[in-house]
Formats: sequence, C-alpha cells, structure tokens
Amino acid sequence: MNPWASFGRSAVCAVLFTLFSTLSPADQPLTPAQVLDYSRAGDLHFSPDGRKLAYVVYTYRQDWSPHLWLMDVATGAARDLTPAKKAERLPQWSPDGTKLAFLSNRGGKTQVYIMAAGANAVALTAQKNGVKSFHWSPDGKSIAYLAQDDDAQDGDNGPQVADREGDLPRLWLIDLASKHTRKLGVIGYGIDEFQWRDGAHLLIAATDTPRIEEDTNSIYSLSIADGSVKLVSRPPQPFGSLIVSPDGAQYGLRSTEAHGPNARDLFVGTDNDLKDVSAPIGFAIADVRWTDPSAIWVRAIDGFYTRLYRIAPNAPPVRIGLPLSVEAFDVSRDGVVAFVGGDFAHPSQIYIREKDGRIRETTALQQSLDAARLAPVTLFHTRSFDGTDIESALMTPKARRGKMPLVLLVHGGPSSNFSAGYSWEIAWGQMLASRGYEVLMVNPRGSNGYSEDFLKANKGDWGGGDYKDLMAVLDAVIAKGHTDPARLGIGGWSYGGEMSEWAITQSDRFKAAVVGAGVYDQAAEFETEDGPQGDEWYFGTPWEHPDVFARNSPSSTIANAHTPTLIFDGADDAENPVGQAKGLYRALKHLGVETAMVLYPGEGHSPKLLANNLDMFTRILDWYDGHLKKK
Repeated sequence: MNPWASFGRSAVCAVLFTLFSTLSPADQPLTPAQVLDYSRAGDLHFSPDGRKLAYVVYTYRQDWSPHLWLMDVATGAARDLTPAKKAERLPQWSPDGTKLAFLSNRGGKTQVYIMAAGANAVALTAQKNGVKSFHWSPDGKSIAYLAQDDDAQDGDNGPQVADREGDLPRLWLIDLASKHTRKLGVIGYGIDEFQWRDGAHLLIAATDTPRIEEDTNSIYSLSIADGSVKLVSRPPQPFGSLIVSPDGAQYGLRSTEAHGPNARDLFVGTDNDLKDVSAPIGFAIADVRWTDPSAIWVRAIDGFYTRLYRIAPNAPPVRIGLPLSVEAFDVSRDGVVAFVGGDFAHPSQIYIREKDGRIRETTALQQSLDAARLAPVTLFHTRSFDGTDIESALMTPKARRGKMPLVLLVHGGPSSNFSAGYSWEIAWGQMLASRGYEVLMVNPRGSNGYSEDFLKANKGDWGGGDYKDLMAVLDAVIAKGHTDPARLGIGGWSYGGEMSEWAITQSDRFKAAVVGAGVYDQAAEFETEDGPQGDEWYFGTPWEHPDVFARNSPSSTIANAHTPTLIFDGADDAENPVGQAKGLYRALKHLGVETAMVLYPGEGHSPKLLANNLDMFTRILDWYDGHLKKK
C-alpha cells in the first residue's frame, strides 16, 4: 500500500520539504528544499496605539500565498491569522484601532473581512468577482472599495470581449452600521488606486481613456455625495503610490521628472502644485509612510542597500541609522519604527527601532534558514568599457578548492536591482555556492538604485551597454585568478533570462545557460503581453520602430548560439507570454543546440507553487553540474 495515498500532492510536498530542509548535516551542500525554506514579510502596519503590528508573510510552505500575521510589539510574539490554503493581504486598522480589516479569500472570492479584538473575522463584502482594494473612511464609519460589477466577465467562461467598459473596476461605499452599499462615481474611468482625501472626497489615480495602453493616468477628486469627478492634476508619467497626509491638507505620489521608466521621485503638494521633495536624497524612492503632518518617511534604494529617511518641510532629509537593508517598514504615531531588515549575512527579520534609537529583533521570521550556512558575499566596483562605475556582488564558496566554476546571474527588470538580503535569486546563488561555484551578481546600467541617468542608460539598447557591463565585471573577476574561465555559466529570470539569451548569441564563453521567462522576440512579446507601456518607453512600438525591436531581440542573432540552454516559464505567463520560451526552444532545437524546456501549468510569470520551485531548482542544479563540473 502507498503510505502517501491518503495525502494530496501539496501535503506530500510539504512533508518532504520539512524533512529535507532539516536532515542534512551542516557541512553538506544546501539542497533546493533548504534554500527555498525562507520567509518574506511586508506591508507592515502599526495599530493606532502602537501596541500591535499587522503584516503579511510569504513562504513557499504556503505556495507563496500571502498570510496575515499579528504581532504584540512589546513582546515580539506573533501569530498567523490565515487559515491553511487561503490567502490574506492588505491589512488596515480602523481609525480608532478597535478593528482590523483585510482582504481574504477564506470564503471563496477575495472580499473585505473585518476582525475585532477577540472575535472571528467576518466578511463585509460579497462581490461576485471579488474586491481589489479598500480603505477606511476617516471617521471609521464606512469603507470604500474597488471591485467589478457582478455582471462583469469573470475571465473563465464564455467569449471574452476585449475592453468592455462594464468590466472596469468601480468604486463602492459600504456603511458599516447598516451594511448599505452603493456605487460611487461615473463609469468609463480605469481606476488603479484611491485614497480618502477627507470625509467627503476620494482622490483617485485613474484614466478617462482606459482603452489606450499607455500611461495616461491623472489625479481626480471624487465626491462621496453626488459621485461627481473633478480633475486635480496630471503628474509626470508613470506615477503611483498615492498617499494623503493625515490632516488631508496635502497629498503625495511617486512620479518621475524624467517621464520614466520608473516612478522614482516623491512629489508632494496640493491640487496641481506638486514638488519633488526627494531630490536631495538622490536615490529611487521605493515606499512611503505619512503618519503625522510634520514628516514623511521613505525607503530609498541605494544600490544593493535600501535606506530609511525622514523628510520634514524646510529641512534636509535625515537618514535613519539602521544596520541592515530595509525591505519594508512602518512608523507608529509616536515615532517607533518597525522594519524588515536583512543583508547577505542576515536573512530577513522584523526589528523594532525605539524612539531613542535602540533596535531589537522580534520573534524570528526565519524558522529554518540557517544564516551560518550561507556563503559570504563581497560588494565591489568595476569600471566598465566606457568608464561607467558598476556595482556588483560576488558570492564565494566557504572552502575554495583551486579554480572554481562561476555562474553569472542577471537580475530581472531591467529597471530593478540585486539587493543585499535573501530572495529567490539569492537562494539560487546560495545553492550553487554551497557546491563550489562562484556566483556573480551585477547591477549593470539600466538598474534601479543609482542615478536617473544610469537608470535610463539602456533605453533602446538592451544587449548593448548593459551586456558590455556584465562582461566587463566578469572579466575583472576572472582576472583575480580564482575562476576557471573554461567553466562559466549564465542565468536569470525575465530580463535576466533575456540577457542570458542575448549572451549566448554574442559569445561562446558560457558553457551552460538557464533562461527563465525571458523575451526572445521583442515585437511578438509587445503584441501579446499584458501592459506594454514599459516596453513602449524603452523601444517605442514595433510598427513605428521595427529596427529597434529587432536590434533588441535575441531572435535576431540566435543563429550564433551554441551554448546548452535550459528554458523555464509558467504556462500562463501574461508578462512575457509562454510563446517567447517556445520560440527560443524551437530555434535552438532547429540549430542543433542542446536544449530543454520545462513549462509549469497554472503558473504565471513567477512560479509560486513549492512543488514547481523544488523541481526547477533541482533541474537548475543538475544542468549546471552536468556542464560545468569537471568530468
């Protein structure tokens, strides 16, 4: 009899995950199960009295579904509020702190739930197609939320008619005492986010031309009384992260003076009078908190590290001294900071910074990940081909044995960056480093966390200067004499996958490549992806600039490839549709290049199921070992 017969596939996988992540001796290489056994926390929110902290945790033990946690700030004790196999996110405290609202699918479609102290959570909404976001009114007597009408297409059944006005999410208002619900505003607006400006108005970030697949959002004021909509401002595109001061006198958002590609600057003001208040910081703003009218707290990306700053009117920004890179944070009304901190030597944990500057670690976020077993990482700088300064990180095995194989990992984006901390990409690297590989991680031009000019430097030039940066850093590492230049690999996901594709068409120096959800043909990807606005910023449109799209496509030079290449993608990837993976696979097969392709049904751009990630990491390891380890 099969001893696992009474268990589902996910239950078996969880048991094996726990078993394999705890049995190996400390001196053994890290297994895929061990490197994937980590937690990420975010969306931190203090209760109004500062005594509780609500936050969201992701782990592969729960197939990367968000779970809602609640912590006692004084003791650090925390508990998971989310039922097994369910997902909960977007925690928000009522203004008086007596209730916690959040989004949950515990009853089926995602709805707004409310939980009072000592009571079970109850569903507040019952939208047929679920709720996308919500916010408490300033007086706590009602909640506004964003959701489709019940007669909108559900995406699963019947003909799917594109761009139906009736499918756009609408704003709704529910009175908590009577449970009376009504629609707000007028139809025809594509609403991305909203905030209460005061008890009588909402600020919404929306477009009145939702059929146009470009960044055309504006800020509007919506009247609660009659639903009328009034234009407030047209910030530079793209923009997001709408926020309102606690007194409602001002609002802020992340936008960009350079009109793309990222909303990296913080603008604050009234109506159409918005000013960039983050310019003195000089780094990209990643997150904002506005807990009292006197100051704004921001998280800014500084290369591999993310810093915390306090911005007060008529004063220079003040950097908050924290020993770790900040992955998420919140600030209580009396100035206590809760933050998720980590670096390459310290996997993420939640810390509390008291008003006097003392920092204490709370209940361990990482239950299994052993920091003592992680390979060391060194940050360094290299002058690229044109003198541009490029920051990189080199992960090295704890025990060096002669010249080592090296894998060059390329981050996604491109307007992203490698960060000091523990993530999926770092897990990939740690698995390899524990087996004797050097792992090189580069932030080439086009990466976030540096200057505006650096961010824009690969516009229309993917595979140009950025590829040369990667090669310049690789050459600098090889020159140190510890790397075997005959055993080089490359790999990455999304833009990192595309750069890996590009690299094997430019050079035969790589003996193994791993491509995850990359772009093979830029024009075909533009024509089939969801949300082409980002690609349009980089390349224009394929019917206006076919030469630019061709020049930036690995498909144009694929005939030069000889490197054995392993290809992954989610079968339901809507960002870089799965046809891109299939196109690369078909070309390499036709050219006689050793290749393999693995697609994961039901997965999108970033596979989330534990079973699929374990399978993927095992295949990655076998592929590199099979081509880069000495025979």
